[in-house]
Amino acid sequence: MYISFFSCQSKEETDRQKYISEGIALYKNNCANCHQADGAGLAGLYPPLAGSDYLKANKNAVICSIKYGQQGPIVVNGKHYNRVMPAQLGLSTLEVAEITTYIYHKWGNEDGMITAKEVQPILDECEKQGAGSNEQKTQ
Repeated sequence: MYISFFSCQSKEETDRQKYISEGIALYKNNCANCHQADGAGLAGLYPPLAGSDYLKANKNAVICSIKYGQQGPIVVNGKHYNRVMPAQLGLSTLEVAEITTYIYHKWGNEDGMITAKEVQPILDECEKQGAGSNEQKTQ
């Protein structure tokens, strides 16, 4: 008797889970120190990701900020923040996509995957526009 085991998940779901898994580790190493493991931010110094209106309204700016950092004031959930977010220039496009997929899965209520193919033109554009500024570009 031959028994075959196969996954009930689609390739897209399997890929999404890989992005999320990698994103968790990358987030812990690159983001959690300021934004905290639970995404709550740090007492008026660093903005929350969990429940963030900014996260939901500014995906392209979030992607740019992960790679190129951010300077200048932003408003998150009605509170003003003005700390420099350092650039993470060592992150690859894939790693930025994995972090983005994780934070949007965890705190942005998105079930989809943000691929490296989607992230690359956004990074190219924000680099052209002077990456690291606080221009709140919406998608």
